[in-house]
Parts: sequence; structure tokens; C-alpha cells
Amino acid sequence: MEGRQSNTISVLMLPWLAYGHISPFLELAKALSKRNFNIYLCSTPVNLSSIKAKLTQKHSISIKLVELHLPTLPELPSHYHTTNGLPPHLMPTLKKAFDMAKPSFSTILKTLNPDLLIYDFLQHWAPEVALSHNIPATLFLSPSAAAGSFLLHFFKDPNSEFLYPAMYIRDHERIGMQGMLGASSNGVKDVLRFEECAKLSSEIILIKSFREIEGKYIDYLSVAYEKKMVPVGLLVQESIVEEEKTEIFEWLNKKDKGSTVFVSFGSEYFLCKEDMEEIANGLALSDVNFIWVVRFPMDEKIPVEAALPEGFLERVGERGMVVEGWAPQARILGHSNIGGFVSHCGWSSVMEGMKFGVPIIAIPMQLDQPMNARLVEEVGVGMEVKRDESGRLEREEVARVIKGVVVERNGEAVRRKAKELSESIREKGEEEIEGVVEELVKLCKNKKDELVTSNLRSDSTMKRLVWP
Repeated sequence: MEGRQSNTISVLMLPWLAYGHISPFLELAKALSKRNFNIYLCSTPVNLSSIKAKLTQKHSISIKLVELHLPTLPELPSHYHTTNGLPPHLMPTLKKAFDMAKPSFSTILKTLNPDLLIYDFLQHWAPEVALSHNIPATLFLSPSAAAGSFLLHFFKDPNSEFLYPAMYIRDHERIGMQGMLGASSNGVKDVLRFEECAKLSSEIILIKSFREIEGKYIDYLSVAYEKKMVPVGLLVQESIVEEEKTEIFEWLNKKDKGSTVFVSFGSEYFLCKEDMEEIANGLALSDVNFIWVVRFPMDEKIPVEAALPEGFLERVGERGMVVEGWAPQARILGHSNIGGFVSHCGWSSVMEGMKFGVPIIAIPMQLDQPMNARLVEEVGVGMEVKRDESGRLEREEVARVIKGVVVERNGEAVRRKAKELSESIREKGEEEIEGVVEELVKLCKNKKDELVTSNLRSDSTMKRLVWP
């Protein structure tokens, strides 16, 4: 392999085509690249173009980007070879195209011949191809263990109570949960794909978490899949200074310590009109300073002012800043004047909030987010905004939880716990990654030993045939 040294371990990574999955794979690649691993990160060109900006020159020495070309389909042009900005009705088509890329991926795997494949939760064909080439393959789960274990239970027995009562779903969330577990592509349910991915993993499964907050859920998955679950830690993306919007920090620097909430609902979820209106009015009623990142689908050209309630910006005045599209989330959360994080509870966002010790105001929307919100409350680092029985947000509840977490006395325990957990995480440092490195080295060594033994047996058999 070009540029590869004999004492390094070569890893090919294949995440699912969503940024929420690609980002943890990239951060894991960065962590491993510091420890004598050569990484090949494989995705579609449209995804890789956004990744390039997040790789420093130092990283680019040991992390190489490898293009995976999906087949051309009339309804799925190349700029839709990603979930970012993908119209929802095209999601099954994207999954189908991803499956159809199996031959191309097989060629990549054969050409690079890595020591190990690290793959994601949908592509059971990837470990199949790797194992056919005698390359060990390991599943990397980027969602939380709490969500993973609850979803597994719900799929098997949706009408019984989960082992851990803190993890549950409300009636209005049940339909969405059933829809998620019923989703399929090429006639195969995604949940069955996930089970096959877990089954085909080597002796271990990597998971983006740490035992301090998810120990019992990690153990649940370990028993369920009969694999050793290896936590990789937070994997929080570092902010890139060159990209930062200075006007945000000029505004934020003028606020009091802990007085401001950061409001963001992820890069791939867009608020419906009703939720946006209730959140806006909730922010106005809370009397708390805020930075709100507002996003719209790529094919929707809506002025921010038109999407917000009439007169909203005038009402909040200097107390609020609305940013369209993107903001440097990690840098903002790390600022001393931020006292709360209004979040959809995507797992990466929860991890960032925990790392920086920022209490979370949880407003889950879909997928695994309700379980992550329950975990936030169970751990004690945030409070959830409860929807009504029909699933509607109410502005008064939004305002109540924001004020409770950031300002009022009843939020002191949450603020203290968030700070304590952050300090504990920093003290542990990169303890989890060191454990991951140890497991991966062991895995690759065991596979090489097996191949050597197999080759010796093969040679011995040949000698008996040639020299009777």
C-alpha cells in the first residue's frame, strides 16, 4: 500500500451518508491517526467536499479521503448523494443507491487491502465483502447506548416495559418510533440490517459513549449482541478558528456570565412552522438572552424574518441574535457566557453539551432524540420541554424550562451536575481512546496470527500432496 509503514495499522472507514454519522467517524479517525493508524475515510464526493475543510494539514498526512461513487439514478443526482438537504421522499432511493455501490466498495477494499474495516449500521454488505477478503470488520455505533438498547427492546416487544424505567416513549412518540423501525430499503427493514451489521462485527463493537453515563445500557447491548462493547468517548469536533463568525462573539462578549442560551436543532433537521412559532415565543417569554441558529432546506428560499413570528426580532431586541444556516457550535458552547443549550438532543450535540458543562434544555424531535432527552434528565444535566398529549409544543412550557435551567433556583442542581460531569470528563482525558487502540491492535494481531497459521497449514498440506 502506497506510503504505508510496516509498523502502522491501516483502517478503512465507511460511515452512512449522514453528517451525524460521518462526523463521529471523522473524529475517531483523527484520534486514531495520532496513534500510528493510517486511515482511509470513504464516502461520496459531495460528503467528502465538506470534510476536507475540517482536516488540517497535519491530519491529511495520515487520513486519506476515498471517493465512493454511487450509481447514477435519474431521480438522485450526485448532489443528493448525502442526507444533507435530501428531500425526505428520496431517502429510500439513497439507501438503494448505497446498496448498489457494493461492487465499487469491493474494488476499493481489494485495492487498499486495509488491516481493518470500521463500518456503520445500515450496510451489512460491507462487512460481508471485508470478511470475504479475510479483513476483520468492526461496527461503530454513533447513537447512544440508551437509545440503541431501548430501540432493540421496542422492536422485540413494543408493549412491555423496558428494563430501565427512565427510558420510555410517550404516546405521541410511538407512531414515529414504529415508523422508524418499519423503515426499509430494497425490501429489507433497516432494523434487520442493523442486526445483521451487529452480528457480522468482529468480537467487538465500538460505540460513541462512555461508561460513566451509559454503563448499564452498554452492558445491555453487550449481552444482547454477545459482543464486547467498547466505548470510544465523546469524539467532539474541535472548532476551526478560521471559520468562526466574529460578530457572534462580539455580541456574546457583552452578556453576563451564564446568562445566554444557545439554540440549535442540528444540521439536518428543520423545524415545522408550528414548532418554530412556539420556540420563538417561548424564547421571548423567557426573558433570557439567546443565540438561535435557524436553518431551512436547500430548496426553500425563505427570509428569516418571514419564518419568524411577526415583530419577533423587534420584541427581543438586543437580547437575542438569530443566525441563519451555520454557527461554530463547539466554540459557542465553550464560552463562559453560555448558560444553557436548547437542543433537539442529537447524540453529538448532547456530547458537546456534556463536554462543555452546559445544561441542556431538551426539545427532542424524531428518531433517537426522545431517548437521548430522557438520558439527559436521568444523568441530571438537563431538563426536557414536555409536549402536550398531541405532541404540540407550548410556548409557556418552553419559557418555563429555559428559565428554570438558566436562571431560577430549581435549576441549581442541573447546573452543578453539568459542571461536575464536564470536569470529570476532562480529568479522564482520552482514557477511552487508549482502550479502543488496545482492542483494535489486538483484533488485527489475532487476524494476522490466524492467517499465518492458516498459511502454514496450507503449505503443509501442499507438501504432503507433492512429497508423499
